Amino acid sequence: MKETVLEVRNLQVEFSGDGTTVKAVDGITFGLNRGETLGIVGESGSGKSVTALAVMGLLQTPGRVSGGEIWFRPQPEAQPINLVNLPAEEIQLYRGGDIAMIFQEPMSSLNPVYDIGFQLTEAIMRHQNVSIAEARQIAIALLQEVKLLPSDEKIQQEYINTYPQPDGFKLAQLVKQHKEALLERYPHQLSGGQLQRVMIAMAISCNPTLLIADEPTTALDVTVQATILELMAELQQSRQMSMIFITHDLGLISEIADQVAVMYKGKVVEYGAVEQIFSSPQHPYTKGLVACRPTLNRRPHKLLTVSDYMSAEISPYGEVVIQAKTPTPPLEVTREEITQRLATLSKKPPLLEIRNLKVGFPVRGVFGGIKRYNMAVNDVSFDVQPGETLGLVGESGCGKTTLGRTLLRLIEPMAGRIIFEGQDITTLKGVPLQKLRREMQIVFQNPFSSLDPRMRIGDAVMEPLLIHAVGKTKEQRQERVVELLKRVGLQADDMKRYPHQFSGGQRQRICIARSLALNPKFIICDESVSALDVSVQAQVLNLLKELQEDFQLTYIFISHDLSVVKFMSDRILVMNNGEIVEQGTAESIYLEPKEKYTQKLIAAIPTGSPERRKK
Repeated sequence: MKETVLEVRNLQVEFSGDGTTVKAVDGITFGLNRGETLGIVGESGSGKSVTALAVMGLLQTPGRVSGGEIWFRPQPEAQPINLVNLPAEEIQLYRGGDIAMIFQEPMSSLNPVYDIGFQLTEAIMRHQNVSIAEARQIAIALLQEVKLLPSDEKIQQEYINTYPQPDGFKLAQLVKQHKEALLERYPHQLSGGQLQRVMIAMAISCNPTLLIADEPTTALDVTVQATILELMAELQQSRQMSMIFITHDLGLISEIADQVAVMYKGKVVEYGAVEQIFSSPQHPYTKGLVACRPTLNRRPHKLLTVSDYMSAEISPYGEVVIQAKTPTPPLEVTREEITQRLATLSKKPPLLEIRNLKVGFPVRGVFGGIKRYNMAVNDVSFDVQPGETLGLVGESGCGKTTLGRTLLRLIEPMAGRIIFEGQDITTLKGVPLQKLRREMQIVFQNPFSSLDPRMRIGDAVMEPLLIHAVGKTKEQRQERVVELLKRVGLQADDMKRYPHQFSGGQRQRICIARSLALNPKFIICDESVSALDVSVQAQVLNLLKELQEDFQLTYIFISHDLSVVKFMSDRILVMNNGEIVEQGTAESIYLEPKEKYTQKLIAAIPTGSPERRKK
């Protein structure tokens, strides 16, 4: 173990309850050398996060380490320590100091009632013998290191440009105020990317030997994600940290990891160097994960999924038995097919016409008066053809979701027109607006918050039928619900179950079934796959394409991921700061992007190629 920082041997973690015991981690073994990155990849429920929590000593009842060893060497000259055998008081001496963790959701990881400065200095003072003033200076230096604050020289130059010829004392005071102001901000005053930088600063505050990053970029735009990955690689190199990077996206792992452990049902099914995993994956589960993510340079008719590469059954002894399968490669969409489809779509009159649409949110002054408007949608115009999928892509805050909700009249526009099937619906109210709702539906981003946890699935899907008085009897409505659930790959018996009894992918299928209940012509998919595992994402994307063909649906597909949008869309609109900055066919946007903003979005997408891996 001369160069080894962490060695996990035959680790087992169990959760007990209701008289049953579940093995969340089942005898996994791996090692991590100093200065290297181990990627742990797998779907939700594979045991990735539980493994990280076991290393940190953060497992809570009813979870416990039931077997195995976790050997950790904090310094090269130190003796390795088995973290499993340490009492809770002793492991606290290592947790946060020698071993740090970045959690998945920064907004829920930071306390909303304390400012950033307090939370950073609390971590520093817990592990370092310093005063509050010294801790605040360390916190500022950390925020500069994670590039949330510019360097003193850049701040000085900015003030010199603003205040001509300031004296030295005044300049020093301005620089100090600028840095202190960030420490006094609260979590809700920072963006997702800024919050994640705060979390990284907190994690590296005590110069840890081992940093565990648990899905640190899942909730972020691809451009912010690329920036965070670059930052973590720089910090790791400058501090010689070892890192465990946990994600469900193999494409992401390829660009940051040295070694990869692929987990499935609590076991490591494949382990090796990142180049080996990507160039010649051996296990069918790994092959499925590699294949299921859409790429920019290919456009298949459908995406392969994990189920195309393997089937899994439970043996009489409770073991998972995997049977490998050889999938038939899907046919590629040809240029002739794309050209013919676009020509066919363009012959029909538009289903939806948007003209000079503007949506603003008021900014109020001290006495409640409106000072100005923040324009979320600023003079936007476009058409949507019947049967088309129009992709809408851009970073968070660019106005995508606001535009989508305004089209459905969930948000009132300030100016402009929304014309649906030749009728101006911008000012519709009352009964005419309610009738319009039958034709226009939405699938929201988060399937966990889109369903009422107190309603059975059958009632949730039936609710639109009751509101719009579809079906003469309860039996007819139930038949419609069963038909919808089967169409999205669920069973009739699922009607009686509650949302918490389904996985994320199943919940999104339920939301899609609900959106189809009234036979709409137009559906907005608002980041409808961004919260899902890549394998489940592929299943839902294939389902949406099948449903479009079967029911002649028209989609606006909103996402920040251009690779997903390109797979789904006929045409793409690129949105930035409330405006459409570029539009064209899916192929032309990828092959010949004209705007630097579009080029930046494309460059930030993980390619799944180890050649782009950090040096």
